[in-house]
Amino acid sequence: MARRKSRDFRQRVHLILEQGQVGDPVSVVVDRFLVVLLLVNLIAVALESVPAIEARHGRLFAVIEYLSLTVFSIEYIARIWSSVEHPPHRHLSAWRARAKYIFSAAGFVDLVSVLPFWFAIVSPIDLRFVLVFRMVRFFKFARYSPAMRSLIDVLYRERRALFGCVVMTAGATLVLASMMHLAEASAQPDKLGTIPDAMWWAIVTIGTIGYGDVVPITPLGKIIATVGIFTGVVFLALPVGIIATAFSEQIHRRDFIVTWGMVAKVPLFSELDASEIANVMELLRAQVAEPGEAIIREGEVAHAIYFIADGKVEVALKKRENAVLGPGQFFGEVAVLKRGRRSATAVALTRVSLLVLSAQDLHALMRRDDHIAARIQDTVKNRVGEEVPPADGDDV
Repeated sequence: MARRKSRDFRQRVHLILEQGQVGDPVSVVVDRFLVVLLLVNLIAVALESVPAIEARHGRLFAVIEYLSLTVFSIEYIARIWSSVEHPPHRHLSAWRARAKYIFSAAGFVDLVSVLPFWFAIVSPIDLRFVLVFRMVRFFKFARYSPAMRSLIDVLYRERRALFGCVVMTAGATLVLASMMHLAEASAQPDKLGTIPDAMWWAIVTIGTIGYGDVVPITPLGKIIATVGIFTGVVFLALPVGIIATAFSEQIHRRDFIVTWGMVAKVPLFSELDASEIANVMELLRAQVAEPGEAIIREGEVAHAIYFIADGKVEVALKKRENAVLGPGQFFGEVAVLKRGRRSATAVALTRVSLLVLSAQDLHALMRRDDHIAARIQDTVKNRVGEEVPPADGDDV
């Protein structure tokens, strides 16, 4: 029994730290607290480098640091302890699962975020060295930011192409430096007298920075510099294009997975196959509602079904308590399918991202696919017969 309770508690800790359950209030509070603490840390590091501010608020900065060190240390230990509950590692032994986390990129960042400061407490270390490591905590944001995680995934997935760009740029730098050395060595021996010296000029030229501290003065050198400038534009555009394209594809892929999962979980579409769900997804459009905005109103003609991608919506139902809906849930389907009017009002409690399926598209989908039409008719029958009274129903 004690072992079972310990395992349940460990699993709960893992879910809280890893954002395992959407809408879990404890996980939300913990995540937001850690994010705020990270922001406070970064601001404190920047301000502490100003002597006047550090002299005036040094005690406050020390309190922030000791609080952060305590919290991040507890977080790191808790992540090690609960890492055995990580689904991909559950088939491993406890020590191997924990080693997976410790030697992962995220585990390394978590360790570096606290270890130097414990060394600084027990042994004399240059404080400037410790100050730099406090900035490493910025990378902890990757755990809480989908955009940063997507960018990291893109860089890893395109690592071979990016490495190819680095190799080509290094080769172009060497060739350009060699050519400039031959053209300008006698004219500027102090600046371009050797190939390593000329490589500095080649690097800033290909990088399109052009500091102007080293410039060609011979006609041949200027021609070579012109070629180098155009070459730099091309080589700079290559990695930018690769990352931009891959990042866009990553975002679309993530949105596709989220949308697919949402549609597949909706009872109306839960038994459709892949091609039928794809037909539904083609008809969806995005909509954003601000806090307090009425998405649908009682008495208006039903013109769409709404799927919640992010945020919370409160639906005021007749003869029932108001319902609060969150990500993955939907509303407005029965009134649309019955071609009736809304009998409730739905208001955004927070900023809400919605996926909208218009009534026209829904009926067109029914005409186009008999299987979908039959499924929808069954859903209407079940909703009206079991949940929504025909006379004064609560359909929204």
